Amino acid sequence: MSDFSRVIARRRRQDIIFNVVGVACTLVGILTLGALLVDLMLDGLGRLDWEFMTSFPSRFAARAGILSSWVGTLLIMLVTAFAAVPLGVAAGVYLEEYARKNWLTSLIEINIANLAGVPSIIYGLMALGLLVYQFRLGQSVLTGGLTLAFLILPIVIVATREALRTIPQGIREAALALGSTKWQVVRHHLLPYSVGGTLTGIIIALSRAIGETAPLITIGALTFIAFLPPPPVQPRPPFVSADWLWSPFSVLPIQMFNWVSRPDPEFVTNAAGAGLVLIVVTLSLNAVAILIRYRVRKRIKW
Repeated sequence: MSDFSRVIARRRRQDIIFNVVGVACTLVGILTLGALLVDLMLDGLGRLDWEFMTSFPSRFAARAGILSSWVGTLLIMLVTAFAAVPLGVAAGVYLEEYARKNWLTSLIEINIANLAGVPSIIYGLMALGLLVYQFRLGQSVLTGGLTLAFLILPIVIVATREALRTIPQGIREAALALGSTKWQVVRHHLLPYSVGGTLTGIIIALSRAIGETAPLITIGALTFIAFLPPPPVQPRPPFVSADWLWSPFSVLPIQMFNWVSRPDPEFVTNAAGAGLVLIVVTLSLNAVAILIRYRVRKRIKW
């Protein structure tokens, strides 16, 4: 009996030690992140104003702005989301619900899992050879968006499959027993119930894509651009234009990289301001996705 008590006491001590270490590691991460954010705000908040947001880059730090970069970031993320999300969700549904379990699907699953960990520069080299040189799409918004779509596609596929696996098998069997087709089961039951996990994976994927620099530099994104792409909405028929897809672009991470590489400390202040804008854009996109997830879950609940 005394040996049993000693084992329990030892396990309790181990549990307390693990909790202390876990809390300490969490605090270190939070404090480090907080210190970085505070330092970024101290450097960049004074630079944020309407002129900074609506001015083009300049060789003079006081006149430089981020208009072309944040517009390019939004357009690139728009193309990325429209390319990666439908394709990734469809691929995840097919692999999890329709594909036969054999050596070929096992090979595909292994490759998808491996692609999720491939360095982003590899995707940039692939896009340079395939999209720029082979398909001749040029250094355009379309090329940049598709490059980032390739980058996050494995993450979306894996997240979709994991979300579908959390749904009890009994829901599938009950729907099939009532005469539903396979597609009706997926559309009316599996996709609505898995939307929370799927959107979480999409949020993580888009958050990674918005901060990527290496693949965009590889395909030829500009570090200095003093014009905007053509607007997608035109005042004359047909009122909608796709010319902006073929326009050169720059994004906020590349603009920040360009500024911090200059010796003038005022450009570092500009980079800090651009970093704050990038954080706000990222959090805003995440907030929209979280709101959509909440509304879908609420509708399913009732």
